[in-house]
Amino acid sequence: MKPNIQVLTHSSIRIEDNGKVVYFDPFEVKKEYKDADLILVTHAHHDHFSPDDIRKVAKPDTLLIYPEAMKDKVKAQTGLPAAQAAVLPGTRTEAAGYPLEVIPAYNIGKPFHPKKAGGVGYVLQLPEESVYVAGDTDITEENRKVRCDVALVPAGGTYTMTAAQAAELVNAIKPKKAIPTHYGSVVGKPKDGIAFRELVEPGIEVELQI
Repeated sequence: MKPNIQVLTHSSIRIEDNGKVVYFDPFEVKKEYKDADLILVTHAHHDHFSPDDIRKVAKPDTLLIYPEAMKDKVKAQTGLPAAQAAVLPGTRTEAAGYPLEVIPAYNIGKPFHPKKAGGVGYVLQLPEESVYVAGDTDITEENRKVRCDVALVPAGGTYTMTAAQAAELVNAIKPKKAIPTHYGSVVGKPKDGIAFRELVEPGIEVELQI
């Protein structure tokens, strides 16, 4: 069975797969779900690393994954999952039984997410599909090489790719499905999702959830 992928808001993503629950960058979570088997954080900005929201979805045995560059910030927080692992951009590892590829995520020509800050995206290999969550990024040498079945890419502009740039990246990596994120609330407008869909090549399914 293919995983159920939900964009909860902004870049907050929940995936349910064969009884396991995975969150990326939980943010503005509405209630205490306490159902996460795995939580992956892409970088330290408040709309991606929200300790209060992590506590809402974490349970006692949840594994928390975050970039090595965030280690001190994470360790300074209390009440986060005891099982933790810091990962480096450009590496491969395993998380909660899933193969995981860590993709550098950064801006080119913008100051918000410098490469030296160590932000990341992830390719999570689920049993039926590989899922790429890009994090806050522009088109880069590294993410042009990503191979995945489903790509969730930021499309709101300002801090990340515009809708046109996000579509350009998706057209380059050619997933089966693309879901735009990072628009319609903190930054970007609902029309960015529509613009993205119109620019993605035929043959790639586009799903709008925001």
